[in-house]
Amino acid sequence: MNPAGRAGSGRSGGKWRLTMKMTGPPEAESASQQIDAKIEELGDWRGEMLSRLRALIKEAAPAVVEECKWKKPSNPRGVPVWSHSGIICTGETYKSAVKLTFACGAALDDPSGLFNSSLEGNTRRAIDFHEGGTVDEQALKALIRAAVALNTARA
Repeated sequence: MNPAGRAGSGRSGGKWRLTMKMTGPPEAESASQQIDAKIEELGDWRGEMLSRLRALIKEAAPAVVEECKWKKPSNPRGVPVWSHSGIICTGETYKSAVKLTFACGAALDDPSGLFNSSLEGNTRRAIDFHEGGTVDEQALKALIRAAVALNTARA
């Protein structure tokens, strides 16, 4: 602190130093609360779809860890991420789609042909869900379990 008790920069021994006023820890939402808020803010079919997909992920992988990553001014809540011994998938929302991107999707068998996006990459694969579209719940849960098994085997 500077002599006036405020944050700022001051000189000490001929060198500049930066001081900051600490007001206590900020109230932080948990990742789950942040995802809840994101779903609520969407307020349309995308929020409903993201909520449904999230529930399926949790059913398929009960020990899943939820996080929000890659926050930026245009997306202050970040991207929902579900992990178990590594990232399973991310959930991004766009105007016309909710996208689940599987971090190691290219290494997963997809007998039901769920992957319909990002097919050209060597690592990731994604599923775009559109308004009014159907979700093959059993196939999606099998894909999530396969991603968990892959992550666990690599860990």
